[in-house]
Amino acid sequence: MTTGKDLLDLGFKSGKWFKEALEHINANGLEGDALRAYLDTVKPPAALPLLPAPMPFHENIRADTLVEQQNIDYVRLSMQQLMRTPTVVTGAIMPDACPAGPVGTIPVGGVVVTRNAIHPGMHSADICCSVMLTNLGKTDPKTVLDLAQQVTHFGPGGRPPDARFALPADLLAEFQANPFLNSDKGLALAREHLGTQGDGNHFLYVGTSRNTGDTVLVTHHGSRGVGARLYTAGMKVAERFRQQLSPATAPANAWLPTDTPEGEAYWQALQTVRRWTKQNHLCLHDAIAGKLGAPVQQRYWNEHNFVFKAGDLYYHAKGATPLDPQFMPDITGPRIIPLNMAQPILIVEGETTANNLGFAPHGAGRNLSRTKHKYSKIGQADEAIFAEETQGIDARFFFNRIDISELPSAYKNADDVKQQITDFKLATVVDEIRPYGCLMAGDWEQDAPWRTKKLAKKAAEAALGGDLA
Repeated sequence: MTTGKDLLDLGFKSGKWFKEALEHINANGLEGDALRAYLDTVKPPAALPLLPAPMPFHENIRADTLVEQQNIDYVRLSMQQLMRTPTVVTGAIMPDACPAGPVGTIPVGGVVVTRNAIHPGMHSADICCSVMLTNLGKTDPKTVLDLAQQVTHFGPGGRPPDARFALPADLLAEFQANPFLNSDKGLALAREHLGTQGDGNHFLYVGTSRNTGDTVLVTHHGSRGVGARLYTAGMKVAERFRQQLSPATAPANAWLPTDTPEGEAYWQALQTVRRWTKQNHLCLHDAIAGKLGAPVQQRYWNEHNFVFKAGDLYYHAKGATPLDPQFMPDITGPRIIPLNMAQPILIVEGETTANNLGFAPHGAGRNLSRTKHKYSKIGQADEAIFAEETQGIDARFFFNRIDISELPSAYKNADDVKQQITDFKLATVVDEIRPYGCLMAGDWEQDAPWRTKKLAKKAAEAALGGDLA
C-alpha cells in the first residue's frame, strides 16, 4: 500500500491533495510508471516566483512641492514591489495617488492589471466605494441638505429595524446563492446597512450645476459591512492559494485564480456587492427626492474602487474612476470626480489611452495621512480651522464633531489635480457641481461607546483615589 511517506520520498510536497491521490492510487493499485504518470496529472503546479523585474506602469502624476515628491517616491517604490507579483501585466498611478498601506501594497489612485487573477487586497475592504448623482431641478439647495440630513445615516452600525429600507428579493436571492455571502451575519448586514454611508471621507454633497444651475445631490460611500466581510473572506481564500501557488508573493497581494470554483464564486460575489452598493445609494436618493416631491431629472453613478474585467485581464482600481464603457454595463451618464467639500465636483468624460488604461482619478487624494495632518494642526482650535476652510459653504458633521482630517487642507491642491487631469489627458471636464454644502460623519469616535466607557472608568478610579487620599 502506498503511503504519504512514499510520495514524499518520490519528491512530492505534502498537501491536502495527498489524501485524494492516495485513495485513488491504492484503489487502483498504481505502481511504477503508472503511479508516476498519475501523480504528474494531479500534483500542484510548481510555485511561481516573483517576476525578476517590475512590470512597467504609467505615472500620471507630478510633484510641485517637497511633500508631494516624498509622497510620489513612496507610491513609486510601493508600485515597483507590487509589479513583481507573478500575475501582473501592467499598471498606472493617477494624480491623486497616495499610500494606502506598507510598501508593496496598491496605493490609492492606483490601477493594476492582472491575468486570470483577482487580488482582494487590490480592491481592499471598501469594495465598490462609489458616487451617485441625482439632478433635482430648481429645488432649493438648503431644503435638500436639511432634508437629506434627516434621511441619511452616518457612523458605525446600521439602521434600527423601524427605519430600514427593504432589501430587494432578487438581491437577497443572490446573497443566498453565493457561498461567500450566504451567512446569517452577512444577510443581516445586507439589511441593516442598506441606506447608510459609514464615516471617513464618505459624504452627502449638495450643489448646483455650472451648466444649468440645477440643484444636484451627490453621495459617496461603499458597501459598508457587506463588502468588508466579503473582502475578509476573499483574503482568507486567496492566502490559501498564495501558500500553494506563490509563497514568495506578499500576503497583501495574494490572489484567487479566476478559473477555479472559488475564483468564479468570488467574481460573482463582487457583482452582487456592486448591485447592493448601487441600491444603497438609490435608497437615499429616492427617499430624499420623494420627500421633497422633486422629479428626478437626471441620475448616474460610478464606482472608483472595484475590479473590472476585459477578457482574461482583471483591472484592479484602488481609487480610480472607470472611463471605458466596457467597465460599466449600466452606464447612464458621464463620470463623477469629487475633490473636497469646498470645491466643485468634476463631471468628466474620457477615452481609453495607453497611459490611463481606461481610468481617471477618483478625487484629490492626500499627501499626508489623517494622523499626520491632524498633527500638523496642533496649536490651532478645530473651530477656527473649520471656520476658515469652509467659508462660503454650508458644511455639517452628522455627529456635530469637527473632523479636521476631512477639511480641504487635508487633501491635495484641487487646482493642481485638475491641471494634471488635463496635462496627462486623463479626462475632459464637461460640467462642475459647485458646492452649496456638504454633510459628513465627523469625528464620531470622540463619543464612541468604547471611549465613553473608558473615560468613565478613569473618572471613577480618580474619584476613588481622591476619596482614599
